[in-house]
Amino acid sequence: MDCIGCYAQTEIGHGSDVNGLETIAVFDRKTDEFVLSTPTSTSTKWWPGDMGRFANHALVFAQLIIEDEDGERNNYGVNPFIVQIRDMETHKHMSGVKNGDLGPKLGFLSKDNGWMTLDKVRIPRANMPSRFVKVDRDGSFSIEGDLRILFSTMLKTRFSIINLGYRALIGSATIACRYSVVRR
Repeated sequence: MDCIGCYAQTEIGHGSDVNGLETIAVFDRKTDEFVLSTPTSTSTKWWPGDMGRFANHALVFAQLIIEDEDGERNNYGVNPFIVQIRDMETHKHMSGVKNGDLGPKLGFLSKDNGWMTLDKVRIPRANMPSRFVKVDRDGSFSIEGDLRILFSTMLKTRFSIINLGYRALIGSATIACRYSVVRR
């Protein structure tokens, strides 16, 4: 079976405040893993395309938390994590993962938008993309390069939406003007 992914950033309670995401990824030094959880109902991942029925992996955005030697939790902000959400052979949910389809979407029925909660889902440290940030085996965190590049994809997408909206409005205005000229 192929790897089918989805982008799991939006949460039901966060709106457009990305820094306010509530999903957490706690680094466990003993096992060299991240433990991901959606601790509140408002941290439920909401609306990702292809998550409801098709995706078997998700790029989950969560607050990175690393405990220091004194047991104090340090938050290193929102970071991406690759999480397998369904078994590659049976397509059943992985342990700790619950998700489903949000139902039909008016005007775009082919898009499978979904929701997801995570309950102490463990992933290897290697499942944290590390082009711009890195967590070493000992739990030390480092920044590699310019983090502003991460937001360029979201900005490009939002500009594309504006451009598509502009074109749709021009078409609608043209139809309305033509109709009003010939209407009796």
